[in-house]
Amino acid sequence: MKNVIRFVIVLALLALLFPLYNQFRSAPVNSLTLAKPADPLRAKAFAILGAKCADCHTLEGALPFYAALPVIGKLIKGDIQDGLKAINYQTTLAAAPDQPAGEVLLVKTEKEVSSGDMPPLPYLALHWEARLSAGEKATLLDWIHAERAKHYATAGIAPQFQNEPIQPLPEKLELDARKVALGSKLFHDKRLSKDNTLSCASCHDLAKGGTDQAQYSTGVGQKLGGINSPTVFNSAFQSVMFWDGRAPTLEAQADGPVNNPGEMASNWQETIPKLQPDAELTAAFNAVYPQGYSKETITEAIAMFERSLLTPARFDRFLRGQADAITADERHGYELFKQYGCACCHVGKLLGGQSYEPLGRTADYFADRGKPTPADDGRFSVTKNEGDRHKFKVPTLRNVAITFPYLHDGMTSDLKQVVQLMGKYQLGESISAADNASIVAFLHTLTGVYDGKPLGK
Repeated sequence: MKNVIRFVIVLALLALLFPLYNQFRSAPVNSLTLAKPADPLRAKAFAILGAKCADCHTLEGALPFYAALPVIGKLIKGDIQDGLKAINYQTTLAAAPDQPAGEVLLVKTEKEVSSGDMPPLPYLALHWEARLSAGEKATLLDWIHAERAKHYATAGIAPQFQNEPIQPLPEKLELDARKVALGSKLFHDKRLSKDNTLSCASCHDLAKGGTDQAQYSTGVGQKLGGINSPTVFNSAFQSVMFWDGRAPTLEAQADGPVNNPGEMASNWQETIPKLQPDAELTAAFNAVYPQGYSKETITEAIAMFERSLLTPARFDRFLRGQADAITADERHGYELFKQYGCACCHVGKLLGGQSYEPLGRTADYFADRGKPTPADDGRFSVTKNEGDRHKFKVPTLRNVAITFPYLHDGMTSDLKQVVQLMGKYQLGESISAADNASIVAFLHTLTGVYDGKPLGK
């Protein structure tokens, strides 16, 4: 009996050793605690995040001595990897201490602070000092709401929705109408392709939600592509273009398909001479661009047209204060959308388009699907950074009900199925049939109006 008591005492002392060690460690020093943002509220938020969150959300945390132990060390390093996949404050906030925090980072931080899920219990068991106090939570939420209101709020949003992760689209953007008109003509001009059979609209059909509603697009000579064509609607708010983010601007994106042998299979030296004999188009073009046709002027005009492609929807009217713009079930679906965590990536005016996320965060999507393709590499194909393999730009959910099929591989056209897939592979959740139906009902409120006509009708 005495031996048992001694054994229990030893275990208890060992259990206390690790947290007591952490309790007396020196205060953390990292890029967040060292940063000195000019804004006082932001500076307070940085100090809290640096003290309480940096161990798992930067690469700067000093590992404790027990991290050298095989089992414990593996768990600690796994937690850090998971933390960095979710949020890396070192490469975001700390790298630009006086720049606006991204909407994705804000909503991810807001969800964890509000839910109380972070820091996780195993970490708190060893780091008693890491628990966020009520005052610290309030400070972080005040900072998040101030950032959102200052940098991302859309004019006209109802006061009660100013702190929502989703913001309404503006009714219009101030654009050069002449360039928009030229861009529209060029967007629909098949002479941009080698054999005059394809235009930009062939893969981004405005009558089909700005897509071709095909798993893979078909290029010149009936060449089948290897990735699903994303919508062109509301692209003014995309942070980068293409699933892998290889084009930093709409102008760069407009340059890509013309020169891609699997798409339009042409080039500007070949295309421009086909446009020049068109007297009407050339006269209109030279009136706007006296320098004439070039890669730069053509892509600018197309990009200007694409920026005009806004599709305000019923949900935008709801956010502007029209309570009856959506039904009770649709509103319940929106609340579920936030509760499950969908709004941690599908944020802002676009409900997406602002970050790269790994497909298969909580389960191995590609192992389950099988038959890997080069397109599955995602962002890795651009950066060659192994950590970017299977990461993709988060797609917009605007008009999602009509922009099927879904995901980069176009593997399903069933919106309920893709909600279930996202629950499994991104959230680690089994979404009930009732919740799924409500979320899908909410997603239908995002189908908008273009040129005075409801899309999909």
